[in-house]
Amino acid sequence: KNMVKVEFLGPIGIDAMELEVANLKELKEILAQNEQVSKWLELCAVAINDEIASDINTKLNDGDRICILPPVCGG
Repeated sequence: KNMVKVEFLGPIGIDAMELEVANLKELKEILAQNEQVSKWLELCAVAINDEIASDINTKLNDGDRICILPPVCGG
C-alpha cells in the first residue's frame, strides 16, 4: 500500500491526513468512516496531484496528493 496525503479544501475545515491506501475506492471507504468527512464525500470532487479523478478504481502511488474539493458556490 502507498502513503498518500489527503487535503480537504474550502469549507470542509479538516486538517490534512496521511493515509495508507491502494486506490481511491479504499480511500473513500476510510474517509466515509469519519463523520466530519462523510457528509462531504458525495458532494465533492477528488483530485489526484491536481487532476480530477472520476474512476473510483484509480490506483494511488506513494506520495500522491489527494484533494477533496467541495462544490464551488456562486459564479
